[in-house]
Amino acid sequence: MAIRGTVTTIGRRANSSSLFFPVIPTYLRTTTIHVPASSHPFHPPPISHPNTQSAFKYSIRAIQGATVDPVAPSKEYEEQSSENWKIKMLYDGECPLCMREVNMLRERNKRYGTIKFVDISSDEYSPKENQDLDYKTVMGRIHAILSNGTVVTDVEAFRRLYEAVDLGWIYAITKYEPFATIVDALYGVWAKYRLQITGRPPLEEVLEVRKKKGEACNDSKVCKM
Repeated sequence: MAIRGTVTTIGRRANSSSLFFPVIPTYLRTTTIHVPASSHPFHPPPISHPNTQSAFKYSIRAIQGATVDPVAPSKEYEEQSSENWKIKMLYDGECPLCMREVNMLRERNKRYGTIKFVDISSDEYSPKENQDLDYKTVMGRIHAILSNGTVVTDVEAFRRLYEAVDLGWIYAITKYEPFATIVDALYGVWAKYRLQITGRPPLEEVLEVRKKKGEACNDSKVCKM
């Protein structure tokens, strides 16, 4: 009866803790107490309740501490993990407004793995690996590359990207006229003034800075910026 009472007490404490820890592993809910053999079968040695309760409490604290700060996968890991991508998004990682949409798609893509994200502002960006699309060309407007090598631009690129993560309904209306023409025209205005709107210098200045940075890296083999 003493053993059963102890187990019941621990079980009640586990149930009361479930208000704060909804999921408690089975090995914590079921406590096994080993009682050493005694010289008299009807007089087992007493069980120390405080030690059992303390061990249970420390186990809960250990689990809580282990789950407080989950380690999020790095950006590099997310992009390398999309091996079965269906469309590649070329984006400007230095554009704050653009990154809001990119981050939303990246978060959505964790479930699908259909989009591969390529930052054209990165020093590692290679036109040869992206249908020979150089930095200046891609900075002019949105570009995406299908897995078969087809390059799509403007609103069609957004439509394909959203379809890849099951959000195609957002851009579905752009498949039909006159909406397709209207939306493409609006995007053209945005693309033309995107740098000014986001507080960045004109494209010519951005290209000049990038050129000097490339020359510095080539001369010393170490980027000086």
